[in-house]
Amino acid sequence: MAKQISSKEFKAEVLEAKEPVFVDFYADWCGPCRMLAPIMDKVAETHKVVKVNVDEEGELAGMFGIMSIPCVILFKDGKEAGRSIGLVPSTEILKLLEK
Repeated sequence: MAKQISSKEFKAEVLEAKEPVFVDFYADWCGPCRMLAPIMDKVAETHKVVKVNVDEEGELAGMFGIMSIPCVILFKDGKEAGRSIGLVPSTEILKLLEK
């Protein structure tokens, strides 16, 4: 299951992570975000996935230029390695690993 994090945890959980990390930027009121949640939970069975609520963590959303949600960013070695915007199947999310 994807873990909810705040800006306080972002550095340790994402930027300093040894493995690739999918960051799911979402909001509770967003229908497509709610539909993406079980897809991201499935991805979390085999990969590290964290969730960031853009309403609660606006500064983080701004840092990464989040203009549309849901937005999933893959981080490798502390840097953005790929991005997926909107409701997509898990196969599209996992394709980010190939870049």
